[in-house]
Amino acid sequence: MDALAHARPATRQAPAPALPPEAPLAMPAQDFRRRPERVRSGTRLGASLIVRRAFVFGGAIALTGLAAYEMYKVLDVGGLTYLEYAVLVLFVVLFAWIALAFTNALGGAISLLSGRKALGIDPDAPLPAPTIRTALLMPCYNEEPNRVFAGLEATWCSLEATGRAGLFDVFILSDTTDPDVWVAEEAAFLALRRRTGGRFFYRRRAQNTDRKAGNIADWVTRFGTAYEAMLILDADSVMTGDCMVRLADALERNPDAGLIQTLPVIVGGRTLFARLQQFAGRLYGPLIAHGLAWWHGPQSNYWGHNAIIRTRAFAEAAGLPHLKGRKPFGGHILSHDFVEAALLVRAGWGVHMVAGLPGSYEEGPPSLTDLAVRDRRWCQGNLQHAAVLPVRGLRFASRIHLLTGIGSYVSAPLWLLMLLAGLLTSLQARFVPPDYFPSGFALFPVWPAQDPVRAAWVFGATMAVLLMPKFIAFALMLGDGTVRRGFGGAGRTFLGMISEILLSGLMAPVTMVSQSFAVVSILMGRDGGWNPQRRDDGSLGWREAFRHFWPHTLLGLGFAAATAAIAWPLMAWMSPVILGLLMAVPLAVWTSRPRRPGGLLETPEAKTPPAVLRSATDLRAALAGTDGPAEAVAHLAGDPDLLAFHRNALPAQGKRLPGDVRPDRLVARAKIEDARSRAEALTGLSPKEKAAALADDQALARLLALT
Repeated sequence: MDALAHARPATRQAPAPALPPEAPLAMPAQDFRRRPERVRSGTRLGASLIVRRAFVFGGAIALTGLAAYEMYKVLDVGGLTYLEYAVLVLFVVLFAWIALAFTNALGGAISLLSGRKALGIDPDAPLPAPTIRTALLMPCYNEEPNRVFAGLEATWCSLEATGRAGLFDVFILSDTTDPDVWVAEEAAFLALRRRTGGRFFYRRRAQNTDRKAGNIADWVTRFGTAYEAMLILDADSVMTGDCMVRLADALERNPDAGLIQTLPVIVGGRTLFARLQQFAGRLYGPLIAHGLAWWHGPQSNYWGHNAIIRTRAFAEAAGLPHLKGRKPFGGHILSHDFVEAALLVRAGWGVHMVAGLPGSYEEGPPSLTDLAVRDRRWCQGNLQHAAVLPVRGLRFASRIHLLTGIGSYVSAPLWLLMLLAGLLTSLQARFVPPDYFPSGFALFPVWPAQDPVRAAWVFGATMAVLLMPKFIAFALMLGDGTVRRGFGGAGRTFLGMISEILLSGLMAPVTMVSQSFAVVSILMGRDGGWNPQRRDDGSLGWREAFRHFWPHTLLGLGFAAATAAIAWPLMAWMSPVILGLLMAVPLAVWTSRPRRPGGLLETPEAKTPPAVLRSATDLRAALAGTDGPAEAVAHLAGDPDLLAFHRNALPAQGKRLPGDVRPDRLVARAKIEDARSRAEALTGLSPKEKAAALADDQALARLLALT
């Protein structure tokens, strides 16, 4: 079927308004120094939930205590040196991290085997008929428009097929700064609205105040009263109509629920790296998410998209203040989603994870470098959470979420420090003679030595705790025939899991070093900025890969030389880390190459794509090559409908308001007035000045008049 067969013929009538009438809703910034005056009862904990938390945290503490004792016995051969104390402390902290992941996986297994339905949502039940009005919000920032809008159109068409689309409106909330992409967005929006006939609206902010959080807050304060719920999408999100309708119904039936988060399945991976993330997320993700939901209860977390939110609750409880101090720790909150969830829970609104509802999809980064760029931004946002931890009135679970976000990045430099401390301990044992006459009284000299047999057992047990959740997820997958066949059968899935473990093991040291650099950079006061993400093509050339990963290679050479100087068995022991770092450049290049579908890393959604994903893929292919001129002014000059829409969508129709003395706008006007041709004018404008000119009626009219 032609992906554009439902398109309606283009018309030459005046374009419909870009936005509906405004319906303002106040969204005050929260006071972090005071508890909320009124707290709802939607986050109360029952006895069963308290028992679950005791199981997860008590089990993690018990495992960590046992591991700490065994590691102490490994190092305590003739007494502990300062370096060995450092190794012990770092080991305990890092083991606690994986122990909590292990007990969470056990909770996930219990939840999956019990068949419990979160919030009473049953995907197999007849489709409900909610009555609340919901806005689908699609924030975008310098994305390729046709690609983004194809996914949005597929989502809308799936919603129309449910017969419930009349309760939904769609808002494209653009924070795009590239002027050419801005006009291409407007053209793609008009084409989308002509094809679907749906209630689509478009708004672009001239100033990216507070980034994505500010983008959503701007919509809430302008239109929030008209919609009881808002369903947040991301630029790579695709959702089924069935999923969205069930989310709206669950929010309506649970009046104390403020937010319901789905588990997005990673899809669309073309490169080996993306397919690796896709396979891991699909196989292990449900176990992890069910575990989180099992002990979170109504105090769960928010991942920023593919979730439905009660608009009034969000407005009254989740307004974000600016943090004190300079960037990167001060200013607006970058990783806003964790904080917004914590503030909703603080006010007594339930935040729920619904891990068993299908129909929620997203895409992953296509390469190691793209992961590093995304991680740099997330790292800064998560480290900012240290300033949010002391907020008055936060619940225990919310503080754990914030600590988890911080720990996910701090653990990387801690792992690196433990490796360095362990290496220095081995150097000490190899080259530094024991101190037979230490300062102070001692019956025996302090020998820098360890118990190698016990060390091997500790290592084996640590790896078991680390890897066991993967095998639990595999075992649970075997019990679902449909999913098992979607992965290609038990044998192929097992080989895929082993491949994922080996490749992830090689890439883990590379990620460790990248995240360690990010943490150090942030602690030195460097702001990561806000860069658009690559979606499809993650291909890396050798030069680019070397530019990103030469420090990793150099560190690998250092580890190799140091361990070879101490003892070959130590080098063999550290070989996974050494090999991963030495192979950082070729590994990044190799995993960034596109791969043919199928093979060991197949997933059910890749093997048999759901209708909404097939529709999105077909639409992207059909829209390829349908863009107008790449340059914005030429595009506007050649399309009267687009030009009329562009002018009508500008604040104040592009007229300068009293007091507006922004330099970019004034400089753009002057440069355009001095230019003798359009080419000369465009050559002289910076991207910011060009965007300002496109938002100014006089400058735009002058540009269009030039030839």
